[in-house]
Amino acid sequence: VQLQASGGGLVQAGGSLRLSCAASGRTFSSYHMGWFRQAPGKEREFVGTINWSGGSTDYADSVKGRFIISRVNAANRVYLEMNSLKPEDTAVYYCAARYGQFPAGQSMPNPSFYSYWGQGTLVTVSS
Repeated sequence: VQLQASGGGLVQAGGSLRLSCAASGRTFSSYHMGWFRQAPGKEREFVGTINWSGGSTDYADSVKGRFIISRVNAANRVYLEMNSLKPEDTAVYYCAARYGQFPAGQSMPNPSFYSYWGQGTLVTVSS
């Protein structure tokens, strides 16, 4: 599967953005999806995941209550809605995929679990 993230940009603190990740192929519903981010000079970090059906999500503590992940399998898309953005949310955001319809509750926050990555989209939050 090929992934392409979009929707990044410059936003003021407290604002919102919605990122989109478009996937190629006809088996998108068979993939567990994740969002990660990498700030300059820092390691790539887990943001959140969504299982194959969209019925189970998990989030990093740093974004819980502010970010929402959703997916539309018929459109081969996964979304990351980001609200109440903070300057520390500034990073390149990546979507990632791993083949498999894993049970609900299986989060997979480790980047090494994912086989496919998008190119990233830059989110800059100004104070």
